[in-house]
Amino acid sequence: MATEDGARTVDTGIIDRFGLERGTILQEFGYDDDADDALRAAIADATGEELVDEDFGDVTDGVLLWFRDGDDDLADLLMDVQALLDDGGNVWLLTPKAGTTGHVMPGDIQESSSLAGLHATSTFMAGEGWSCTQLVEKGRSK
Repeated sequence: MATEDGARTVDTGIIDRFGLERGTILQEFGYDDDADDALRAAIADATGEELVDEDFGDVTDGVLLWFRDGDDDLADLLMDVQALLDDGGNVWLLTPKAGTTGHVMPGDIQESSSLAGLHATSTFMAGEGWSCTQLVEKGRSK
């Protein structure tokens, strides 16, 4: 989808999959030039809050983690970001879709999330070339 000025927009059905509420503060990790800016803008619009960066000095309601094969150790990173979450906060792990550079195998996501005490509740296509896996603390579902 695109706006009149040609900017790409994100289908509201995709944003609904995140289950975001107004006022939710999300901290973003792993942002780089390849991140989907239209998705980021749609998420900020859904929450009514700008995404905060890695240097934010307080707990947040959730984390958007852009991760590519070859980045740091995923399990360690997942453990680190959990320490910054308010109780019950979600991690949305964004990885390049299958068949593209940087794709992360589902088994690697499963193993890393399990080591970090998390489990996946859903995986869906999110934005231009990205897959999103929602991770929550073990023993908790959406």
